[in-house]
Amino acid sequence: MSGQTAIGENDFLVSKTDLKGRITYCNRIFMKVAGYSEGELLGKPHNIVRHPDMPHIVFKLLWDRIQNGKEIFAFVKNKTKNGGFYWVCANVTPSVDDRGNIIGYYSVRRKVNDSALPVVEDLYSRLLQEERSGGMDASKRYLDNLLKEKGVSYDEFISSLQQ
Repeated sequence: MSGQTAIGENDFLVSKTDLKGRITYCNRIFMKVAGYSEGELLGKPHNIVRHPDMPHIVFKLLWDRIQNGKEIFAFVKNKTKNGGFYWVCANVTPSVDDRGNIIGYYSVRRKVNDSALPVVEDLYSRLLQEERSGGMDASKRYLDNLLKEKGVSYDEFISSLQQ
């Protein structure tokens, strides 16, 4: 098992998926960081890089947003082929055809702001605890309460951490 893979300040990890989340495109930096070849990624579900430390509620928020035609920013811990991991701040948007129909999804991921990482790691650890004891509803309640307590929306919270 390997440790954390560093993401450079100017690295952009890019991928595109179809409506089912299967990878249809990935750039070289994404392949390099994740440790997979293009052949190992194309046609595979994007969750091939999903790390078990990721709370399910984050992906529910992501899918709810993009399937409704909206973009989302989220902090994501992904796993590498060799068992390591890397953190990114992901911007995921729907791809649309000339009639406005969603035909897939486009994700651009960047290095996480170093000061955000301890906050995100603590939050995700707590969300996972909530999911284990009370399911995704408990995790969502915890996140909603945290945002309400801070007086911010999810988007404002993520943006404030990544700045």
